[in-house]
Amino acid sequence: MWIPTEHEKYGVVIASFRGTVPYGLSLEIGDTVQILEKCDGWYRGFALKNPNIKGIFPSSYVHLKNACVKNKGQFEMVIPTEDSVITEMTSTLRDWGTMWKQLYVRNEGDLFHRLWHIMNEILDLRRQVLVGHLTHDRMKDVKRHITARLDWGNEQLGLDLVPRKEYAMVDPEDISITELYRLMEHRHRKKDTPVQASSHHLFVQMKSLMCSNLGEELEVIFSLFDSKENRPISERFFLRLNRNGLPKAPDKPERHCSLFVDLGSSELRKDIYITVHIIRIGRMGAGEKKNACSVQYRRPFGCAVLSIADLLTGETKDDLILKVYMCNTESEWYQIHENIIKKLNARYNLTGSNAGLAVSLQLLHGDIEQIRREYSSVFSHGVSITRKLGFSNIIMPGEMRNDLYITIERGEFEKGGKSVARNVEVTMFIVDSSGQALKDFISFGSGEPPASEYHSFVLYHNNSPRWSELLKLPIPVDKFRGAHIRFEFRHCSTKEKGEKKLFGFSFVPLMQEDGRTLPDGTHELIVHKCEENTNLQDTTRYLKLPFSKGIFLGNNNQAMKATKESFCITSFLCSTKLTQNGDMLDLLKWRTHPDKITGCLSKLKEIDGSEIVKFLQDTLDTLFGILDENSQKYGSKVFDSLVHIINLLQDSKFHHFKPVMDTYIESHFAGALAYRDLIKVLKWYVDRITEAERQEHIQEVLKAQEYIFKYIVQSRRLFSLATGGQNEEEFRCCIQELLMSVRFFLSQESKGSGALSQSQAVFLSSFPAVYSELLKLFDVREVANLVQDTLGSLPTILHVDDSLQAIKLQCIGKTVESQLYTNPDSRYILLPVVLHHLHIHLQEQKDLIMCARILSNVFCLIKKNSSEKSVLEEIDVIVTSLLDILLRTILEITSRPQPSSSAMRFQFQDVTGEFVACLLSLLRQMTDRHYQQLLDSFNTKEELRDFLLQIFTVFRILIRPEMFPKDWTVMRLVANNVIITTVLYLSDALRKNFLNENFDYKIWDSYFYLAVIFINQLCLQLEMFTPSKKKKVLEKYGDMRVTMGCEIFSMWQNLGEHKLHFIPALIGPFLEVTLIPQQDLRNVMIPIFHDMMDWEQRRSGNFKQVEAKLIDKLDSLMSEGKGDETYRELFNSIIPLFGPYPSLLKKIERETWRESGVSLIATVTRLMERLLDYRDCMKMGEVDGKKIGCTVSLLNFYKTELNKEEMYIRYIHKLYDLHLKAQNFTEAAYTLLLYDELLEWSDRPLREFLTYPMQTEWQRKEHLHLTIIQNFDRGKCWENGIILCRKIAEQYESYYDYRNLSKMRMMEASLYDKIMDQQRLEPEFFRVGFYGKKFPFFLRNKEFVCRGHDYERLEAFQQRMLNEFPHAIAMQHANQPDETIFQAEAQYLQIYAVTPIPESQEVLQREGVPDNIKSFYKVNHIWKFRYDRPFHKGTKDKENEFKSLWVERTSLYLVQSLPGISRWFEVEKREVVEMSPLENAIEVLENKNQQLKTLISQCQTRQMQNINPLTMCLNGVIDAAVNGGVSRYQEAFFVKEYILSHPEDGEKIARLRELMLEQAQILEFGLAVHEKFVPQDMRPLHKKLVDQFFVMKSSLGIQEFSACMQASPVHFPNGSPRVCRNSAPASVSPDGTRVIPRRSPLSYPAVNRYSSSSLSSQASAEVSNITGQSESSDEVFNMQPSPSTSSLSSTHSASPNVTSSAPSSARASPLLSDKHKHSRENSCLSPRERPCSAIYPTPVEPSQRMLFNHIGDGALPRSDPNLSAPEKASPARHTTSISPSPAGRSPLKGSVQSFTPSPVEYHSPGLISNSPVLSGSYSSGISSLSRCSTSETSGFENQVNEQSAPVPVPVPLPVPVPVPMPVPTYAGEEPVRKESKTPPPYSVYERTLRRPVPLPHSLSIPVTPEPPALPPKPLAARSSHLENGARRTDPGPRPRPLPRKVSQL
Repeated sequence: MWIPTEHEKYGVVIASFRGTVPYGLSLEIGDTVQILEKCDGWYRGFALKNPNIKGIFPSSYVHLKNACVKNKGQFEMVIPTEDSVITEMTSTLRDWGTMWKQLYVRNEGDLFHRLWHIMNEILDLRRQVLVGHLTHDRMKDVKRHITARLDWGNEQLGLDLVPRKEYAMVDPEDISITELYRLMEHRHRKKDTPVQASSHHLFVQMKSLMCSNLGEELEVIFSLFDSKENRPISERFFLRLNRNGLPKAPDKPERHCSLFVDLGSSELRKDIYITVHIIRIGRMGAGEKKNACSVQYRRPFGCAVLSIADLLTGETKDDLILKVYMCNTESEWYQIHENIIKKLNARYNLTGSNAGLAVSLQLLHGDIEQIRREYSSVFSHGVSITRKLGFSNIIMPGEMRNDLYITIERGEFEKGGKSVARNVEVTMFIVDSSGQALKDFISFGSGEPPASEYHSFVLYHNNSPRWSELLKLPIPVDKFRGAHIRFEFRHCSTKEKGEKKLFGFSFVPLMQEDGRTLPDGTHELIVHKCEENTNLQDTTRYLKLPFSKGIFLGNNNQAMKATKESFCITSFLCSTKLTQNGDMLDLLKWRTHPDKITGCLSKLKEIDGSEIVKFLQDTLDTLFGILDENSQKYGSKVFDSLVHIINLLQDSKFHHFKPVMDTYIESHFAGALAYRDLIKVLKWYVDRITEAERQEHIQEVLKAQEYIFKYIVQSRRLFSLATGGQNEEEFRCCIQELLMSVRFFLSQESKGSGALSQSQAVFLSSFPAVYSELLKLFDVREVANLVQDTLGSLPTILHVDDSLQAIKLQCIGKTVESQLYTNPDSRYILLPVVLHHLHIHLQEQKDLIMCARILSNVFCLIKKNSSEKSVLEEIDVIVTSLLDILLRTILEITSRPQPSSSAMRFQFQDVTGEFVACLLSLLRQMTDRHYQQLLDSFNTKEELRDFLLQIFTVFRILIRPEMFPKDWTVMRLVANNVIITTVLYLSDALRKNFLNENFDYKIWDSYFYLAVIFINQLCLQLEMFTPSKKKKVLEKYGDMRVTMGCEIFSMWQNLGEHKLHFIPALIGPFLEVTLIPQQDLRNVMIPIFHDMMDWEQRRSGNFKQVEAKLIDKLDSLMSEGKGDETYRELFNSIIPLFGPYPSLLKKIERETWRESGVSLIATVTRLMERLLDYRDCMKMGEVDGKKIGCTVSLLNFYKTELNKEEMYIRYIHKLYDLHLKAQNFTEAAYTLLLYDELLEWSDRPLREFLTYPMQTEWQRKEHLHLTIIQNFDRGKCWENGIILCRKIAEQYESYYDYRNLSKMRMMEASLYDKIMDQQRLEPEFFRVGFYGKKFPFFLRNKEFVCRGHDYERLEAFQQRMLNEFPHAIAMQHANQPDETIFQAEAQYLQIYAVTPIPESQEVLQREGVPDNIKSFYKVNHIWKFRYDRPFHKGTKDKENEFKSLWVERTSLYLVQSLPGISRWFEVEKREVVEMSPLENAIEVLENKNQQLKTLISQCQTRQMQNINPLTMCLNGVIDAAVNGGVSRYQEAFFVKEYILSHPEDGEKIARLRELMLEQAQILEFGLAVHEKFVPQDMRPLHKKLVDQFFVMKSSLGIQEFSACMQASPVHFPNGSPRVCRNSAPASVSPDGTRVIPRRSPLSYPAVNRYSSSSLSSQASAEVSNITGQSESSDEVFNMQPSPSTSSLSSTHSASPNVTSSAPSSARASPLLSDKHKHSRENSCLSPRERPCSAIYPTPVEPSQRMLFNHIGDGALPRSDPNLSAPEKASPARHTTSISPSPAGRSPLKGSVQSFTPSPVEYHSPGLISNSPVLSGSYSSGISSLSRCSTSETSGFENQVNEQSAPVPVPVPLPVPVPVPMPVPTYAGEEPVRKESKTPPPYSVYERTLRRPVPLPHSLSIPVTPEPPALPPKPLAARSSHLENGARRTDPGPRPRPLPRKVSQL
């Protein structure tokens, strides 16, 4: 049975549990769980990370922890009872864990690793805390480390700043808001501005000395030297090196590492140097033999220096090599370092090029304790401490030092009877009073233990040696008296014995007889001569002698004066126990000389402060002893001396001695009667203030009043204790009188000089310190009243000195911070005075920083939950006095501009934040009663209105994001809690006072605006928080957005008819609220929309305003990124708004205006969908099609459905920017054209808009035109640019602006040049279907045609699309998907290539138009595209499958033409047509013939520099014929069975025969041309082709056919391939009439056909006589073909548009296997796997491709040539029309369609109809689909089908005898050309290459500016053409024509 748990409430999972049992709860190790119930070893509960899921888990998997339970029962909350630091650590590490993994995902490796180390460190520290074995100090240290690391991690991860007090998190509810603000500010400032360390330390580690001539031991001495003052500033660091230059004691780091401590900031400058002196220990001369002398001497070796400035970069100088200079002249050794510093090192030699001193140096910052913590390893290994010389900057009490520094300076010695100077060595001893030498009190430096004697280094042969060696003598105080120092001088012999002979000595006593120590300074000592064997152990023998020159005893004056020898030392005492000052000693021994007391007291001020503080207690005892002795005589003097000492302690150097004085007062002071004299003298001074001219001394007295009062109070207490409280009343009266004097002096106004106000300021500065002393004697209320009276006496006149005003405020501030103010009784007395002064300063806006600090302190004392009566009364007083002025102050300071300097800006933010915290504290403390009293206090409604407006404005300011730093979420939540509480109170006043007849729009508007921005705050969007943070916020504050939303709803309902004032103004703000993904908030807010629509409907009969505002706001909100984070969530946030819940739609449907309401909802919903798509797309990085498509969708929506011109224009420019970024210049131009079309050429002024300045409409349109032209130019769409050039040129011309007109004409000319000269690539087009619900709205279940990028093939395009839609699935077929795909919750992409069908054929049909002009019309302004899909209908004939091979041709019509404002447009309409096998065969042959003609023309006009393409094509066609060729067509369509079963196909069969005949003729002429140009090495191939051609003719029955037709050679009308650009030659009958070419529905219109039965000798001759060459133009491509045999192969397996239906040749590959029969449309297999299809063409080997080009067939006689063209144009097809056909077009205006090649293979125009029909690559004949499924050239056929005008009926004529062709009369033909626009006889053209993909050289096709002539085609003359009455003309000059024959039928 499950029973609720009592104690087992909280636990941590110690092993993961999968929860596989019924009701099991899945848990991971480390999860925390709350336990609800238990049963037989199982617990039931939930994981705190997901409290909504409850389940059971084994009790053994959980480690229980102590916890306390709040709210026992259903909603109980468990809080672990552990250290708050541990709790914070645990929760923080959990949050970090998740974010840490994300760092890895985001590839932020550096932070990832740093955080990992910090987390491990925190875990280690956590273990130490949990173990509980730490000392109190260590625990504090560990917690400090933990919190520092937690704060660092939170800052790095962008988490919230945590307020802490003594390392523990603070609950904001437990402290006042001002205190919370200070904690936050302190942590924030600490984070931002690291405190500059005032103390610095230099770490030195000696590594080694690198020198070649070592071999002796060395002493290395480091010290710090001030080159500015020319003196050392530190003690010495002394270490010994062995013979190898390494430290002698490597195992003792303290011997070779030292820390130079207590360097001040002033000492980190470049003229402070580290000096290193090196002394060698060895023989006198460095080069002496080893056995020369056995005695070791200290001898100079070298010196090195380094400026400390080199270490200020902060980097550790690990392996620094210092140059060591050797001293050549020993007499200069004492100043060698100075000379090196002065760069006089030229006189010294370096020890060697590679030599030097290897050291490690590092500068450390902070106090020594901090350094010990942070660099614990340094101290744990051992390091010697090297002090500064003398005391540090701050002398600490209790510091015990007694160090005497002696510098051995120099000596003057006589030769002593020797011929050379002496080698002098000085030996030093310290001898005590008993004559014994003191042991171990001579220190050479840190790093070396003290020694008992000292030996100086020896300077060779120098009677005036200078040593300058510094020694420290740390002699104890008790041994100082009577001790002296003895110096012995010896001559060191360099002889073998190496004797040291004593020749003299000096001595100096350490203390004089009067008790003074040896004075600081240089002492010249007398050198007493002595013999070597003199016994100096008996000190009495020489101590009576004089020791220093100038101090002589007895009658030896003359003898002493005569001596020239002397010895100089410098002494410096650093002692806290001994003094050298005689005046100090006189004062301390005042009882021995009572007559000197006055003088001693006067001289006290002259004594150095350090001497006084050393003997502070003794000095004070002396002063009060003198006072007790004779207060009348010495009272004033003692008082002044006491004031001097007190003020001395104010100095920062002696500041730390204040506690010493405090201790003295508490424990040692015994002057029980002193208070009378102190009060008396103090009052005397205060009374004299107003009269005294010089106030300096009085001000000194006032500065010292704190300690004077301390002495007064302690003296009185001692007196009371001694007398039992006598004279109490007298004492009180004295104090009262003193304070009355003070009040009188404070109330005086300064007249003139201002000295009085300075004294007042000095008094006020120190007066608050007296309160605590007065409290020791008086009651709290008494003291409070005294203070109130004293502060109340201050002059309040505002024109007094500003500095005094500031001091006065500081005094108020100190009062508030004092102990006196913390007592509620005294606080109530003092508060009015404090508030009075604050009010005055705030009113004047002066000293705001101080005011803010005082107010903060006032509120810090008022805790949140204080409900005591005194606190409520205080709040009453503060509200009455300060609330209004506080609001005004906040408004004032927030409206000021922020200061520019960062320091001032910090200060500005601080003061603003403090005032805000004060206001929030006050509002939080206010109760119902306070609010009621406040609202009742306003006399008029105007006052209340002003107050409400003011407070609402302030609240809006508090809500601003910049009010607090971004990581102050805790502070923001507290502020919001206070705001919403206050608003709830004030909304009641709003309802009561400002409704109905008192309605005030401004105040209500301010209220609603505040509420909306409150709800929209970032810090309240709980959805963005981590689960743990969200849980904490909800537990503490709930969801404040919902509370405010309910209040909005309530207030809205109260408005009644006044709601109309807020419609439509509030629609936008309320809509913003509804976008917040909070269910309850939406439930509350959505009914308001219905209400708005209802009221607007009542007012104006519609809600257009609502609609307009709603739409505008939606757009702006989306652009700001408002709403939910993800697309789905945001989309769903609007569905409820206008959708099923809370049934706004249902409410609307019940209204009378439901139709317009539902319409509005539908419109807004559609807009929202598009906006969401737009925002979702814009989040992506690079520009892609999705972004552009989305923008186009939105732009069109604004134009078509909403008619929002401004929004429309905005999105035009957004789209324009996207295109520019993607370098879609053509699309960018079309986009900008949309805006251009909205403008007129007028002078209407236009406002500034987007990036456009204020200008006229004409100027803006001109600017747009020029920008568009520029973009068309960059996009190589020059034809469009020319049109715009003309338009703008017209405007310039109309304004006679010839300068600009000239520029525009030149620009237009340059565009024409570019058309002719520059290369243009033709893009590919792809059809893309987007299926499935997961696509954005603007794509979902729609199909588009996309214009590909340059060089982009199908595979590349598909990969790009899949990259844009990474979750999409590529469909594996080209069929239309079914409904299941449409409704699937997925993304499906269907992609294949399509062929563009140009709308206008006129340019493309016209002869003479260069291809680089035609290429533009092939791929621009395209509305229609098509693709083919092959299939078998009926029974498939295995022998000849072409009998049943049909083609389904689909035509796609777009909503806009390409190119346009986007690279893709939606398909508006589809038309599906089925082509019969016969029609397919006709189309294939037509295309192949066209290809042959093009290649022949190019060869004739020498456009091809290599004949290989023509060779290959001829070979492919002729060779295929030999091997079967089109015989399969004959078998399929010319057999009797087919003709009988398909009587309707007679015309088509005739057409097929005609094409076969035509192909034979073209081949014949082609071989003739080929013979002319074929190179010698290919002659055998040519001969083979000619032979095979005759075989081919015979196989096709050409001889039989030629019996009906006279052979005629092929001629050109003018004997030349040259054709005029502007007109085309017509086929002419012998009688001069115009011949109308017959037109087949499957052929190119108006192509004349001529027949020739053989390659007659005449034809060959004509070919050889061709002389006319086409006018050369710059060729777009000039690809050199390769002469290799493989060049005969084709790169194309088929036309991308033509479904091949030719049979396989003898070389054909095997038939396509059955498994591929139904998979030809498979689109997404790899190139190796997939079969041929419309989507993915199959690449074919070159050897196979060669076969694709074989075409050849004879033509049988034409069947029934009298059929009308319309009849011929209606083949048996099954047409599915999806929308009505476009309007009919003239049959003579059609243009040749551009050939769109496959995206896989590159196609040249001459090879369009390469197909397996003729090559046999696939037996099924479907391989043409593997390139593209649409016929390139069958556009004519479609055009014919669409035409409404009938085609002229052909009239059969007899076949004429060939006669020479006369030169036609071209002038007469011009009208005909204009009227009928019949295309030229041969519409031969070529395409420009699309992309330079690798292409066999045999297919290289140079471009010609004019199409060449071709052999005429046999055609019947059309009688209908004769009705035109004239023939076409060619106005240009024509060359002499060659004779030609005209075929006659």
